[in-house]
Amino acid sequence: MVRLTGAKAASNTSLRWVPFFLVALGDAFGASTATMAAIVGFGEMAGLSTLLIRRRLDAGQERSVLIAALVLSTFAGVVALAGHIVLFALAFVMLMIANAHVTVAGHAWISARVGYERRARFIGLFETSWAAGLLVGAPLMAVLITNVGWRGPFVAVIVLGGLALVGIVTMPKVPTPSNNAPVEAASGGPVVPVTTALNFDAWLAIGASALVAMGGLTTIVVVGTWLSDDLGVSTGGIGGVAMAFGAVELVSVGASAGFADRLGKRASMLGAVAAVLAGLAVIAVAGTSLGLAAFGLLIFFFGFEYAIVTSFSLVSEAMPAARGRAIATNSAIGTAVRGGGAVAAGLLFVQFGIRGPVVLSALALVGSAACLAALGRR
Repeated sequence: MVRLTGAKAASNTSLRWVPFFLVALGDAFGASTATMAAIVGFGEMAGLSTLLIRRRLDAGQERSVLIAALVLSTFAGVVALAGHIVLFALAFVMLMIANAHVTVAGHAWISARVGYERRARFIGLFETSWAAGLLVGAPLMAVLITNVGWRGPFVAVIVLGGLALVGIVTMPKVPTPSNNAPVEAASGGPVVPVTTALNFDAWLAIGASALVAMGGLTTIVVVGTWLSDDLGVSTGGIGGVAMAFGAVELVSVGASAGFADRLGKRASMLGAVAAVLAGLAVIAVAGTSLGLAAFGLLIFFFGFEYAIVTSFSLVSEAMPAARGRAIATNSAIGTAVRGGGAVAAGLLFVQFGIRGPVVLSALALVGSAACLAALGRR
């Protein structure tokens, strides 16, 4: 768990800082906010590549997926150093693919070895790495941008990817318990499970998770620009704000790990979605008040992180006979819809300010709540 979580922390740190510093990167590449948001949005859609590894996950090949993803992440840092907007876009796509594969491989590894009654705790611990990407990574990247320049963060990406790769390559093998899907045939070779179509309950769980992801990123992708342009927050200040959000996320992930199994994964996720909507309402009326904006964002981040992390446990058991397929499909669909939300967010922000992305986020979250309600009735 330490090695898995460390690898995901490195992957998340390499990726999560980008939306918060779109202004600095846009200045470096001579690109507008809409262009940079579009790069982030289309890059997010690269997570559709998880559809290609569904059978490998069901066959117990999580380690090889992790290794390939971390090699790709490290190479992405090298590509970005070239300093061209097109190569930056390519590097971001690589980082997105790497992060998506690290995430789904980690979820599949945990889900095959931990019972559902305790799974939210372990997936929650694994997902503390997501909060670390802001709590530690964003301030680090802010310092590097301020003191070294825009290339500094990409050097950090290379170093982090290399360290994580060493950790996974040297990770001891942990067998899958016999009560889970077999990972070896009698001949000793890997088993590729028979293709199984996902059932309606699985699609409801995937829909709830994917729409939460869209509801979160649609607003998150323009937060840095909003804080800079409308509220006058500096690059260093944005790093500090991101660090504060990371701390809130860490508390939220801890709450999911500590309480989701006991309170009920679906019911507590529904409550978290309501909290995200409340946070969005505060953001919409914040105007030029930095204090009110920060308060709304804190509520938003807390609810979003709890909801998305808890949703991973729901999806992991939505169809145990095809767990890897469900996890990978959820990642792919979540990536596509939040990528579309990010592209739309840049255009909406230019036309309507922060309220444009907020309204789109709210609509996605209402859809997620509807999926959870339907899942409960079934």
